[in-house]
Amino acid sequence: MAHPDLTSPLLPVPAHRPQHSVITIDESPHAPNGKTHSQNHSHHAQHQNDWAAAVTHWNPYEFLGDRPLSVPPLTTADPFKNDTVKIDGFYEVLKIVICLPIVATRLIIFGAALCVGYVFTKLALQGWKDKQNPMPVWRSRVMWITRICARCILFSFGYQWIRRKGKPAPREIAPIVVSNHVSYIEPIFYFYELFPAMVSSESHDSMPFVGTIIRAMQVIYVNRFSPSSRKNAVKEIKRKASCDRFPRVLLFPEGTTTNGRYIISFQLGAFIPGYAIQPVIVRYPHVHFDQSWGDISLAKLMFRMFTQFHNFMEVEYLPVIFPFETQKETPAHFAKRTRDVVARSLNVAQTSHSFGDLMLLTKASESQQDNPSNYMVEMAQVESLFHINSLEAVDFLNKFLSMKPDASGHVHIDGFLNALRLRVSNLKNEIFQFIDIENNGYITFKQFLFASAHVMRQPLFKQACEQAFMECDIGGNDYLSEEQFADSIGPAIAKMNKEEVHQLFGLFDADGDGRSSKEEFLNCLRKNPLLIALFSHCLGQTDTSEEGATTPEQIV
Repeated sequence: MAHPDLTSPLLPVPAHRPQHSVITIDESPHAPNGKTHSQNHSHHAQHQNDWAAAVTHWNPYEFLGDRPLSVPPLTTADPFKNDTVKIDGFYEVLKIVICLPIVATRLIIFGAALCVGYVFTKLALQGWKDKQNPMPVWRSRVMWITRICARCILFSFGYQWIRRKGKPAPREIAPIVVSNHVSYIEPIFYFYELFPAMVSSESHDSMPFVGTIIRAMQVIYVNRFSPSSRKNAVKEIKRKASCDRFPRVLLFPEGTTTNGRYIISFQLGAFIPGYAIQPVIVRYPHVHFDQSWGDISLAKLMFRMFTQFHNFMEVEYLPVIFPFETQKETPAHFAKRTRDVVARSLNVAQTSHSFGDLMLLTKASESQQDNPSNYMVEMAQVESLFHINSLEAVDFLNKFLSMKPDASGHVHIDGFLNALRLRVSNLKNEIFQFIDIENNGYITFKQFLFASAHVMRQPLFKQACEQAFMECDIGGNDYLSEEQFADSIGPAIAKMNKEEVHQLFGLFDADGDGRSSKEEFLNCLRKNPLLIALFSHCLGQTDTSEEGATTPEQIV
């Protein structure tokens, strides 16, 4: 929030712009997907040639602070891609046809096991109201029937035998177990093998049959988008891990399923309590059928499992990892040590992807983008750098998709201007060039997200938004009319006609009542932080001499 006494402009507007501002970037002579710059659409060729001529350019957000923009290159890793979404090859088709008569038998086993397990779970839960304490012994013994039913369900899915390596550590030594997460099969296996107290999403409680069985596991529910829910979940993990009468606690620290060929970022819930942890790794060796639950529907994955002779699964219990006793270890470092062990044991690479990337991938798929993986940004890295959460990233993706990206996920300047309702001007070139730091003539979603988040994280962004509204609200009415708005942005984008002003003002007038309140104004800039450049002229001083210049540190 701005200081109540803040009435002076933020920073000076230079009389002449510097020849360049330094922007750190790893440049590549080729565009993504192996296309050279000359292969871009001819409609944008003139823009591209102009930008390619300059290695550095003016930063229209320099008045907010001096932090340079840097965008890591787009990774080619896709930890959610299932390699056998389509049924290819004569052998696979023949195998499915041969197994079709077996499917009926497997469905009967699956349905019968699920129903019997549900009945005995209801029996075990009947009359049990004290859910804060461990389940009584006799109720746990009744749950053994449900656990046997779980093994029958695995059998129906084609897991006639499961190879194990190592053994579970005693509960008093390692009260917390963590595992990589590839399919919906692991929770069923661990329910049968360990009967742990599992950490699960709140949404799973409402699932038919499954929700009841999950409740019998004394599940710890968590809403990944609620800080208070995550905090309470950590308290519950610590409480149950500290009491030997509770079963061991099982977590999937990746927070979602992957294809098993990468280890994505770990959430810290399992590591904050500071108890010893036993990592368990799961592999699904395959040749023709990838069993990972990535970008494939549950119904299709189940059908493919039912139509296989046998599905291979390997479970390996790794040595227990203890927190350092000689020195205080942060949960992040404890998680990193565990993640390194898991990655080495699986012999896979680590990435900074998270559940947020799956949300972006899903949104891009729902929008029927040609290559949805282009829209993943390694959200764990973004959250660490800019404190932008997954829901905010999805909002930025919605804005980017409104710019009509091409088949390669690239947005050119005309689509960019239409989405932000800007007209051709020097300022729009500077904003676009600020994002297009590789001078390709187009921008990617990762560049757009990093640039937007970068502007929001500048030291003076919030203060600048407050000051911009104060400068525009000449009458002190706590709202802006369309005429006041037009006068305010006139110096930034000259010669805008009434229709262009009206369209741009629509972003700031969310309820369409013809005026923009302070809340609407600030909310618009939070959703469209790049638009703060429209008000840079009224956030400076007329004295642009070196002696009269004001630095960020001098702002009251």
